[in-house]
Amino acid sequence: MANAETIQVLVSWSPQPREVCSWSLSLPVGSTLDDALRAAGLLEMVDSDAGASLQVGIWAKARARDTVLREHDRVEVWRALKVDPKEARRQRYRKAKA
Repeated sequence: MANAETIQVLVSWSPQPREVCSWSLSLPVGSTLDDALRAAGLLEMVDSDAGASLQVGIWAKARARDTVLREHDRVEVWRALKVDPKEARRQRYRKAKA
């Protein structure tokens, strides 16, 4: 149960297809997206050269990393797409048809 000085947020990241890691965090009121990434242990990865292609946001919308979080926000870290979703669908259709 959160008190008046803390908020509950969820940080989610998918390191690879069909795998999702989530952290439920209790952070001080006024915490930013960066604070949540730091608390989940993801800030160093996002700031690294390997993390340059990663994007972050709240509830599936890209946000600046200094955005102040609200109660029950879902912070998300996204990988770059390796395959165009339309092309992947076409390939699955061709495979199923064959």
